[in-house]
Amino acid sequence: MKIRNTRNAGFTLVEIMIVVAIIGLLAAIAIPNFVRARTTSQMNACINNLRQVDGAIQQWALETKQLSTAVVVEANVTPYLKSSVVCPSGGTVFSDSYTLVDVATKPTCQKVSGTHVLP
Repeated sequence: MKIRNTRNAGFTLVEIMIVVAIIGLLAAIAIPNFVRARTTSQMNACINNLRQVDGAIQQWALETKQLSTAVVVEANVTPYLKSSVVCPSGGTVFSDSYTLVDVATKPTCQKVSGTHVLP
């Protein structure tokens, strides 16, 4: 006499719910860390851009024998930059990303002025 087992192979609803809950918990832990890492990397990239712009300002001032009170505009600095420089936190062009004043004043970020500053 043969005994038949009627159980089909597969996962129960409880097992699937546990797996979904674990995946949700891992996502809840990982997503804020990803956002924070992205913000930090954008800040570091912007500060590096500010260093490049400041170096370009100083180079322009030395080559053209400008005083420290000379007003700097974007056209003066762009030839000394390797590529176009914009803030990665939302800038589209140089003029809406950074503010230039004079040779003695360091450039500043227009997008996030509180944390994107040269040391």
